[in-house]
Amino acid sequence: MLVLTRRIGESVRIDGDIEITLLEIKGDSVRIGVKAPRETRIQRTEIIEAVVAENVSAAAETGPDAETAILAALAKGRESRDA
Repeated sequence: MLVLTRRIGESVRIDGDIEITLLEIKGDSVRIGVKAPRETRIQRTEIIEAVVAENVSAAAETGPDAETAILAALAKGRESRDA
């Protein structure tokens, strides 16, 4: 991990077209601004981790019959589409 020190208003560029600027420091919080191409996905790590945890939880709640039910529903959909 690269660790840098920045002052308010100073920036860091990543790969030439992504710019991260330190906007404000309040107590133990830091506000940053990110300029990036529209097609660049920017996500907060805690959100990604929460979605992964929820997906794991949902998968654990489904029993072994869930896969069979899904496959049967998909097969039924194919049959009605082919008819």
